[in-house]
Amino acid sequence: MSVGTRIARGSRPYREVLAIPGVARSILLMFVARLPTAAMSLTLTLHVVTRLDRGYIDAGFVATMSTIGTMLGAPLVGAALDRYGLRPVVAVCGTVATAYWIGAPWLPYPALVAAAFPAGALVVPANSIARQVLSAAVPAERQRTAFSLDSIMVEASFIIGPAIVVYCAARYSSTAAMTAIGAVIAAVVAALLVQNPPLRAGDGKPGRPGLRVGGFGGVLSRGLAGTLLITVGALFALGGTELALVASLSSIDQAQWSGVVLAMLAVASIAGGLVHGAVRRSLPQLALVTLLAGLIVPAALVVGQPWWLLGLALMPMQLVCAPTLAATTENVSHRAPAHALGMAMGLQDAATRLGIALASPVIGFVIDHHTPGWGLAASGLGGLLFALAAAVVLRAAPARTGPVPEAGLNHS
Repeated sequence: MSVGTRIARGSRPYREVLAIPGVARSILLMFVARLPTAAMSLTLTLHVVTRLDRGYIDAGFVATMSTIGTMLGAPLVGAALDRYGLRPVVAVCGTVATAYWIGAPWLPYPALVAAAFPAGALVVPANSIARQVLSAAVPAERQRTAFSLDSIMVEASFIIGPAIVVYCAARYSSTAAMTAIGAVIAAVVAALLVQNPPLRAGDGKPGRPGLRVGGFGGVLSRGLAGTLLITVGALFALGGTELALVASLSSIDQAQWSGVVLAMLAVASIAGGLVHGAVRRSLPQLALVTLLAGLIVPAALVVGQPWWLLGLALMPMQLVCAPTLAATTENVSHRAPAHALGMAMGLQDAATRLGIALASPVIGFVIDHHTPGWGLAASGLGGLLFALAAAVVLRAAPARTGPVPEAGLNHS
C-alpha cells in the first residue's frame, strides 16, 4: 500500500466528520475563541510585571484568582447553558469578559485582583460550547474522531495564542495585548450569537424556563466522577511536567530552549491525537492516563542533560496527551444526562483547572526542596495516584443500563 493511500485512508474519518453540516465552521470558530483563553494567564503576568511594575508573585496571585473563579463558575455556567440555551449565557459572559479585558489595562493592581475572580467565573465557556456542539452534531460512532480533532485544536491554540500575545506585548504593549483579547472575545461572541449552534441533539432547544435541570447529585454519577478524576490526574501530570521542564532547563542555563521543547511536545501530542481519532480501535481512558503519567517518571533520569535529550525523553508521554483528553471528553459526553451536558462539561473544565492549580504548588514544593528531576517524577507519580483513585471509583460504579461505550475502545 502506497504512502498516499495510507494517508488518504487515515484522513477519511476526519473528512467524514468535517463533512457534517456545521462542524467545520464550529471547529474553526471555537479555535479562534480559545486563542484568548490560552493567552490570558500569560497576558496578565506580562501586564502586572511590565506595566504595573510588580513582582511575579503578585502576577501569579491575579492569575490564581481568575483560575479559581473559572473553576468554581464553569459548572454553574454550564448549568445555565442547559437551562437557558446558548444566546443568553454567551451574551452575559461575553459582555463581562469584553468589558474586563478592555478595561483591565487601566485598573490599579488592587482593582485588577478584585475583578479577576468574577471575570474568571463568567469567562466565555469556549470548551464547554465546543464539546457540546460536537456532541449534538456528530453521531456517537464518530465522536472519538471529533473529540480528537477538538483536542488537537486545543493544542494548536496553546501554541499560537501565547506566541501572538508575546509578540504584541513586545512590539506594542501589554495594554494593546489585553485590548486585542477583548476585541477577539467580542467578535467571537457576536459570531456565536448569530450562528447559535445547537447544544443538544435534536432541535437543540434549551430547557423551558423553570425546568429543574438537577444539581450535582443528579449529574455526578460514579462513572462521571471517575472520568473527572482522570482529567484532574492528566492535567496534574501535564502541568507539573511543564513546571519541572522549565526548572530543569534553567538549572543548566538552557532556559532559552524551553519554548522549543514545549513546541516539540505539542507537535507530539497533535500527532498522537491524529492517530487516536483515525484508528479503528484505541485504548480506554484509564489506560491512556496511566501511560501518560507512567511515561513521565523514567524521563526524570535524563534531567540535567541537554534540552533536546529531555525533549525526546518526554515525547512518548506527549503522544498520549491529546488522546487522553479526547477520551475523557468522550466519556463525559456519554455518561452525562442529556439534559445536563452543559453542567457535566463545566465540571470537566473545572477538573482541568483543578489539576493545573494543584500541580503548581505541589511540584514547585518538590523542586524547591529536592531537584527538578524529583519534580518531574512527582508529576508522573501524582498522575498515577489520581488514575488509581479513578480506577477504584469506576470499579464501584454500577452497571449502565444503556449501551454507552468506553471512549476510545470500541468505536469503528
